[in-house]
Amino acid sequence: QTQLVESGGGLVQPGGSLTLSCAASGLILEYYDVGWFRQAPGKEREGVACISLSGTLTYYADSVKGRFTITRGNAENTVYLQMNSLQPEDTAGYYCARTFYCDTDPSRWGHLGSWGQGTQVTVSS
Repeated sequence: QTQLVESGGGLVQPGGSLTLSCAASGLILEYYDVGWFRQAPGKEREGVACISLSGTLTYYADSVKGRFTITRGNAENTVYLQMNSLQPEDTAGYYCARTFYCDTDPSRWGHLGSWGQGTQVTVSS
């Protein structure tokens, strides 16, 4: 059974940092483009960062550029999302997924397979 499990969320003050992990089982994550998505209450799920299967290309939503960094840990079969300078508007459930595409348009990325349970990030003082 293939699955991706997100972890690392929590409560952080504005300006703080978190690192999210997306651990894969039943598949080799480096064979796929991978994206991080988020969904805030009452809003649609949106792509925030993706990384190509080679790991050489990364793309970010405008709202997180310069603050979030997506990386691969192939030895751990994991993709990470380093989030800095967090703001209340970053509060959301965060999900990872294999994607069909990884390019400048997050609306094109799509996702393979079912969504996992995600990990909640809450930015509040």
